[in-house]
Amino acid sequence: MSFEWLKHYVPRGIYGRAALILILPVVTLQLVVSVVFIQRHFEGVTVQMTETVTSELQLVLAPPDGVSADGVASALAIGVMEMAPDEMPRADYARWFDLSGRVVIRSLKSRLFGVQAIELPDDHVVHLYVRRGEEAYRLSFGRKRVSASNPHQLFVNMAVFGVLMTIIAFIYLRNQLRPITRLAAAAEAFGRGRHVPYRPGGAVEVRAAGSAFLDMRARIERQIEQRTLMLSGVSHDMRTPLTRMRLAAAMLDDEDRVPMERDIDEMQRMLDEFLSFARGTTEEVVQEVDPLSLIHAIVEDSRRAGQDVDLVHAEGAGRMPLRPLAIRRAVENLIGNAVRYGSHAEVSIDLSARSLRIRIEDDGPGIPPDRRGEAMKPFTRLEPSRNQNRGSGVGLGLSIAGDIARAHGGVLRLGESARLGGLQADLVIAR
Repeated sequence: MSFEWLKHYVPRGIYGRAALILILPVVTLQLVVSVVFIQRHFEGVTVQMTETVTSELQLVLAPPDGVSADGVASALAIGVMEMAPDEMPRADYARWFDLSGRVVIRSLKSRLFGVQAIELPDDHVVHLYVRRGEEAYRLSFGRKRVSASNPHQLFVNMAVFGVLMTIIAFIYLRNQLRPITRLAAAAEAFGRGRHVPYRPGGAVEVRAAGSAFLDMRARIERQIEQRTLMLSGVSHDMRTPLTRMRLAAAMLDDEDRVPMERDIDEMQRMLDEFLSFARGTTEEVVQEVDPLSLIHAIVEDSRRAGQDVDLVHAEGAGRMPLRPLAIRRAVENLIGNAVRYGSHAEVSIDLSARSLRIRIEDDGPGIPPDRRGEAMKPFTRLEPSRNQNRGSGVGLGLSIAGDIARAHGGVLRLGESARLGGLQADLVIAR
């Protein structure tokens, strides 16, 4: 049996689910106890008290020889009033919430002959209408003689103490859940490339998870630091022989120098892209940035560099935490890919309350849907589907943009441009 439909009614947050787990059993227990208590206690007590009053009413309606009915009624504190038969009510009356009143009516009618109607107008009096032959009477007596006093106190006590214990339990539960939310916030921040202070706390299991997270974060940071140091050394070591090769090429004649310098420039560009991909976003601090101003500046710089690119749409306002140099690197890579494989690129940006979306579209051949996942992998070059006459790439542009998006807690999505017919790349980052 599937319970998938329950997911639509279950809170998504841990506090909401904890409150549901806490409150649902308390309410269920109160309902069960109330029903059992009413059936076993109030009903039983009411029946016993009604039996006693029934005997007294029978004495009033049929007193022993030599004893007047008025005397018996006065002694038993029962009011007797003669009525015309047509003045008597035809139906019983009790308030809708008077649970014990229904038991009183049922018990009196089953034990006393000639009862035509019973009225329970309030918690103080009972009116019993009896007809014997041509005579009709209204017998009145106190409600306390047939019902337990203050039956509502049970519900009041259960409600008050139920709410009190729920509040106390929720306060305690919140203290237990707070370390989990702190751990989730620290993990989310680390996934976005931010380092927030965190100290394990809470229950033993939560402390263990927190300690494991700190160990994992320390190992990852140590690996990133080692990789950064290694890349710095590689960058220095590789640039030195390239410089020597460039100096050696300058001494050659034009016929040999031009192709060698072209190869050296290609090697330099490839080295820069490799280092940019490996370096990622680890060297930059998150800052509060105006994304619209940043994208506008990137487009203007690209236009000055001779690239055919336009900013066609910019909507929204505000600032959000970003790594501006990393975002610039990602957008410039996407624009570079767009103008390399197409003739024109268009950039649009939407900044909403929930997300930032930067879209780059081109009029090139695009990427087939079944190869878009492959295109996101490092060092992948899709020659059959991309025009190579405008220059080849290393195959890292989309990978760098995707890594930068993931470092900001976002994603890079590839699709088909509805405006230009080429590739559409959406860089989406949650706020």
